[in-house]
Amino acid sequence: MVVHELSDTAVDRIFQALADATRRDIVERTLRREQSVSDLAQHYDMSFAAVQKHVAVLERAMLVTKERRGREQIVHGNTEALRRAAQLFDAYEKIWHDRASRIGEILSEPEKGSDK
Repeated sequence: MVVHELSDTAVDRIFQALADATRRDIVERTLRREQSVSDLAQHYDMSFAAVQKHVAVLERAMLVTKERRGREQIVHGNTEALRRAAQLFDAYEKIWHDRASRIGEILSEPEKGSDK
């Protein structure tokens, strides 16, 4: 299961990175097309340095990659990492569904000592 294939640190980084709306937006924008950090910064009401920090968090979580082209840093969304994150969420959903099914089975069992 994917949950066990990723280290606790990697899982924490993914959740931390995706917990912020700006970072989710950066991922979405860079999946559509690569963008420089300068281009990204124009979309947000925050400093260039703040956008750089958001990109760094995403990079540590491996949700984006950066490439230097001359003086610019080009950010790319990492589709493989997003697939792993989606598999992680799917694994947690499966755990939840399995638990819910077991609860339903337990509730449908006749009580011990009951005539039914």
